[in-house]
Amino acid sequence: MNNRICDLLNITHPIIQGGMVWCSGWRLAHAVSSSGGLGVIGAGSMTPTLLTEHIGKIRASQINNFAVNIPLMNKHADEHIQTVIKNKVPIVITSAGNPASFTQKLKESGIKVLHVVPSCKFAIKAEKSGVDAVIAEGFEAGGHNGREETTTLCLVPQIRKKCRLPLLAAGGIASGQSMFAVMSLGAEGVQIGSRYAVCEESSAHELFKKKVYSAEEGETILTLKELAPVRLLKNDFSQQISAAYADHWSKEALQKLLGKGRAKKGIFEGDLRNGELEIGQVADQIQGLESAKEVTKDLIDGFHDTLHKMIRVDLKSF
Repeated sequence: MNNRICDLLNITHPIIQGGMVWCSGWRLAHAVSSSGGLGVIGAGSMTPTLLTEHIGKIRASQINNFAVNIPLMNKHADEHIQTVIKNKVPIVITSAGNPASFTQKLKESGIKVLHVVPSCKFAIKAEKSGVDAVIAEGFEAGGHNGREETTTLCLVPQIRKKCRLPLLAAGGIASGQSMFAVMSLGAEGVQIGSRYAVCEESSAHELFKKKVYSAEEGETILTLKELAPVRLLKNDFSQQISAAYADHWSKEALQKLLGKGRAKKGIFEGDLRNGELEIGQVADQIQGLESAKEVTKDLIDGFHDTLHKMIRVDLKSF
């Protein structure tokens, strides 16, 4: 496949891996880039020292085409920006913040910049800031989301109408069929989070992965909108949050309940009761352990199968 996303990012398939906290280390980024997509190191759960280590390790593995995701609300964001510039990272994906903060600085250093947005308003803002491409993320996505609760199938055509930049879709995409759907609406590629988050090369805990494999329909919840909206699997911790809402807890009390390190506890350490188990609505579509290469191949095969089926459709039958 050849389009603006493939050309911009120097990839074979218009698929990029989400920079999920506690999942997206250099091994996963290496595996995705090796399979023809764009692997991403997730800096959101790393110190600047650890990020430097992961960049060094993926470079030592002979992979030079990769990205680093930097959530701009992260306390290390400024240092992470300096780290990617110092280490000549080719592509940076920013999220959860104002793209105008660092885009020009990154581009002046020869770095391509993509920004994740939950709405048209922020897509236009990202375009004005000079980013190279926009990732439209619907509220089906796992982890932290925008407050608008706009679904991917609504968000993509809305942004496509008002934004001229290369556009990727994210949120609720776990198959070649869903990839075909968003690309028919104007996306030129996809960002895949959940399937890569629990694949073989992900650094997530095995217990977390198994919990996702056993998830059924309706087992995720979007919550904590007063703090930073997050989609996670239902467990004892999510039940505590629901009880807190029922008792009309204040924002400060909710922050105290959340505490520190909940995502690490759940995703990286495997505490399925007390951890924050961040994953997308597509969790029930993920049936078991796969390698990143298998995920990428399945997405591309499913896309082409769907394309061929649609080409063969007899329009007179509608």
